[in-house]
Amino acid sequence: MSEPQTTTPGEGFHPRLAAAAEEPATPLRTRLHHVRAGALDADTAQSGGMRRFAAISGKTVGSEKLWMGQTHVAPATSSSDHHHGESETAIHVVSGHPEFVFLDDSGSGAEEVRLRTGPGDYVFVPPFVPHREENPDPSEEAVVVIARSTQEAIVVNLPHLYVLGKQHD
Repeated sequence: MSEPQTTTPGEGFHPRLAAAAEEPATPLRTRLHHVRAGALDADTAQSGGMRRFAAISGKTVGSEKLWMGQTHVAPATSSSDHHHGESETAIHVVSGHPEFVFLDDSGSGAEEVRLRTGPGDYVFVPPFVPHREENPDPSEEAVVVIARSTQEAIVVNLPHLYVLGKQHD
């Protein structure tokens, strides 16, 4: 058995990425990928008031069915109203107390609902559900880790919130 190889700071994905030019490149889908915290990709879909950074995507590691990354919401900031298309979205709150806002019509009429979260909490956003993220804290940035069921970060900005399945402008 050969000696295990380890990555060192500054190496992106795999210990053999810097192999000699005459060696064939290892296909992206036959190895593990290590994406360092400082190497996240800021070239992602954005909505106002937020900064999204891709860690795992088709572009960064060749994923076909998954996108994962970080979102930062500045203090006293609200994102634009938006949805994530066909993506199922799972959110894990790392720091801060972000709020997730959507309209619910399971009662007598459409009502705005605010999910107030804290570190360690999780939120699930079904496909196409209009919502927004807010950070009401005047001094602390909110940071969340997001995983999506599509390999890229779909963000469809909207003029306003509406109940999914109801007529809207």
